[in-house]
Amino acid sequence: MKPIAVIVTTYNRPDALAAVLEGYLAQSDPDFELIVADDGSGPETRAVVEAFAAHARFSLRHVWQEDAGFRAAAIRNKALAGTEAEYVIFTDGDCIPAPDFVAQHRRLAEPGWFLSANRVLLSERFTPEVLAGRLAVHRWGLRRWLRAWVRRDINRWLPLVRLPDAAARKRGAARWEGAKTCNLSAWRSDLARVNGLDERYSGWGLEDSDLVIRLLHAGVRHKSARFAASVFHLWHPENDRTRLPENQRRLDELLRSNRVRAAAGLDQYAAVA
Repeated sequence: MKPIAVIVTTYNRPDALAAVLEGYLAQSDPDFELIVADDGSGPETRAVVEAFAAHARFSLRHVWQEDAGFRAAAIRNKALAGTEAEYVIFTDGDCIPAPDFVAQHRRLAEPGWFLSANRVLLSERFTPEVLAGRLAVHRWGLRRWLRAWVRRDINRWLPLVRLPDAAARKRGAARWEGAKTCNLSAWRSDLARVNGLDERYSGWGLEDSDLVIRLLHAGVRHKSARFAASVFHLWHPENDRTRLPENQRRLDELLRSNRVRAAAGLDQYAAVA
C-alpha cells in the first residue's frame, strides 16, 4: 500500500491539536501524510501546524476554510481532494493516537471494506491536566491506563486490549450505527465513488453516519477495528445541536433510499478517480 493520508479535523483548539500531533510524531509507521482540516480556526492553529511541520518525519499540511459555523463535511472533502493517497484515515483534532494507530489501520485495511474503531474518553477533570502538563499519554501502557480508570480519569479501558485480525471483525458488515469519523478509514477510491461527505449537513451531527450508509449502499462493507486502533478523546463541552433535527430528517430520508453519491460532495473541488 502507498502512503496513507490521515485527515485530522480541528477548530480553535490549538492545545489539543498539539497533543494530537505529538501522537503522530511518535507513530511506529511513519509512512503517511497528515492533513489538518481546519474548519475556520484563528492563526494560533496555523502556527501549531507550521511548528510541527518543521520537524515531522511525514508531510504535514494545513487546509483551512472560513469560519461559517460547523462545516466538518466541507473541510474533510477539501482535505480529501488534496491527497492522492490510496487509503484515508479520518480522525479529529482532539483524538490522541496510540503509537501503533496508523500501523493498525494499515494492517486491517482490506479492499471492499471500510474500518471503524472506537475511543477512550478522558474526563473533564483529567483533560486540562493532560494539556497543561503536556502529558505523553499516547505512550502510556495498559497498566498506567488501568490506574487512570480507577481514578475515573477515563470512561473505560477495555478498548486498549489488542485482538488479532479475525472473522469476528466482519460480523457487523452491514452495520452503520456507531461508526464515526473520529476514527474511520476507507479506500480513497471508495470515498470518491460515493462523492465524499455530504455538505448539506451543517451544524453538529450525522454527516459521518450519512457517509457510512452511502458506503454500504455502494457495496463497501464494515469491518471493525475495535481492540486494535482506539484513540484517546480529550473532553470538550457538548457542541451546539440546534441543527440536529434537520440533519436527522436528512439521514432518515437516506435510510429509506438506495442513494450512493453525496448531493454536495467531493466533486466540487477536484476531478477524482
